[in-house]
Amino acid sequence: MKLTFFIQLLIMLPALISAQLPEPVKYQSLEPYDFHLAYLKADSALMIDVREYFEFKGKKIRDAVNMPSTGNLEFAADTLSHGYSLFFYCTTDYRSRKVAEYFSGRGFARVYNLEGGIAAWRKDGFPVTRKKSR
Repeated sequence: MKLTFFIQLLIMLPALISAQLPEPVKYQSLEPYDFHLAYLKADSALMIDVREYFEFKGKKIRDAVNMPSTGNLEFAADTLSHGYSLFFYCTTDYRSRKVAEYFSGRGFARVYNLEGGIAAWRKDGFPVTRKKSR
């Protein structure tokens, strides 16, 4: 009887342990105000728009560079220094979440996603620009 209980416990133990451990957060998803504040506080920060180029040509966050989510993210991850704080956004945050997860999985420690994307950014009254893209 005791042996059967012990065997059942050993079989169920890994499932019980994994069910209780929360998944580690690899990146931070921030509301527009907190996103902007974190960007301003960061020493070495890159504002990265992951929308397609034709979307990026429209309104964008100042100082943002374009790195489409459909592009070669592996090359970008190998090229960028891990010392940068990376701030990702897209239209609604669907694509930027995926990219933020990818970069945090590649060892970048300070990765941020704009919750709600540029749509939430504009809704909260933060400025956008139409200046020439870089």
